[in-house]
Amino acid sequence: MSKLHIKKGDTVKVIAGESKGAQGVIKKVLAEKNRAIVEGKDIKKISKHTKPNAANPDGGIIKIEAPIHISNLMVIDPKSGEPTRVGRKLDENGKKVRYAKKSGEVI
Repeated sequence: MSKLHIKKGDTVKVIAGESKGAQGVIKKVLAEKNRAIVEGKDIKKISKHTKPNAANPDGGIIKIEAPIHISNLMVIDPKSGEPTRVGRKLDENGKKVRYAKKSGEVI
C-alpha cells in the first residue's frame, strides 16, 4: 500500500463528487479503504439508523459525514489558502516532512 498524501487534521478541499468545492478538516483516515471522513458544513451527509443506547437514548436516524475517496481531496496550502499537491523532502535535521508544492511551505 502506498503512502497517503493526507493526514488527520489537514484542511482539504473536495475536487470531485457531490461535495465538490467544499472545504473541511479531516476527522478520520480509513487507509485500508483509501477514504477519509471530512468534517465541514457543505460535506455530504448520510443517514444512519441507530438503536437506543446510552449516548442516544431515543435512537432513530442521525446524519453523519460520508467517507470520501482520497483521490477526490486536495490539501489546502497554509500560505495561499489554495489547493496544492503534496511533496516529501528531508528537513535540516534529516527528518521527512510534507510540503506544499505551490509555495514550498511545510505542512
